[in-house]
Amino acid sequence: MDKVVASAAEAVADVQDGASLAVGGFGLSGVPNTLIQAVYEAGVGGLAVVSNNCGALDSGLAVLLAAHRIARVTGSYIGANKEFARQYLAGELELELIPQGTLAERLRAGGCGIPAFYTPAGVGTQVAEGGLPWRYDGDGGVALASPPKEVRAFDGAEYVLERGITTDFALVRAAKGDRHGNLVFNKSSRNFNPLAAMAGRITVAEVEELVEPGAIDPDQVHLPGIFVQRVVALAPEQAADKKIEFRTVTAREVPA
Repeated sequence: MDKVVASAAEAVADVQDGASLAVGGFGLSGVPNTLIQAVYEAGVGGLAVVSNNCGALDSGLAVLLAAHRIARVTGSYIGANKEFARQYLAGELELELIPQGTLAERLRAGGCGIPAFYTPAGVGTQVAEGGLPWRYDGDGGVALASPPKEVRAFDGAEYVLERGITTDFALVRAAKGDRHGNLVFNKSSRNFNPLAAMAGRITVAEVEELVEPGAIDPDQVHLPGIFVQRVVALAPEQAADKKIEFRTVTAREVPA
């Protein structure tokens, strides 16, 4: 039951070329940077990544992206990641861009053993009708487009069929975890981390604070240990390394 491994390198040692990874994080919040760095140092490539976004500020998945280790991304937000956009438009990687809520539910469904579900999101658009560019040819043309999806009516409304997602591995970050793999996430880092963890056949969690079994109130567990196979305890400096994407400062009022 003790799922703690000695290092991030050991935890991802069996990730091979071409593996699929569900990766937690929302922007720069709750990103498993230490595990991603370990994957990078392992030298594997051709990875198929499922994540809300693909890193920012040269951190997170941006490390693997810049090294051309990622072959395919299933995500919902390109955002301000210029290298991500460049590789996509140049035909260097494949991108399945889907609605954010649909991505979340596809991960959850995969983790729950649900093969597919119907949702109204995307009905009447290329999400359902097909034709979204998955890969460009590098000259502005579309080399591979999304296929049409099944649309069915329920109670007079149309819904599109979406498949659940499962991956070879999942990499997530939690604020607290115990040796059994029970995890607690902090605020917006809870958006995608639990769902990504559910989708992985082998889930590795880096935790900012490692506690003994029983130290977490069962009512406070956000993800039960049944979904987690390996736990890596972060060093204090790793746990404290949290980047800010956009820093804004309010001007201090000067007394009259």
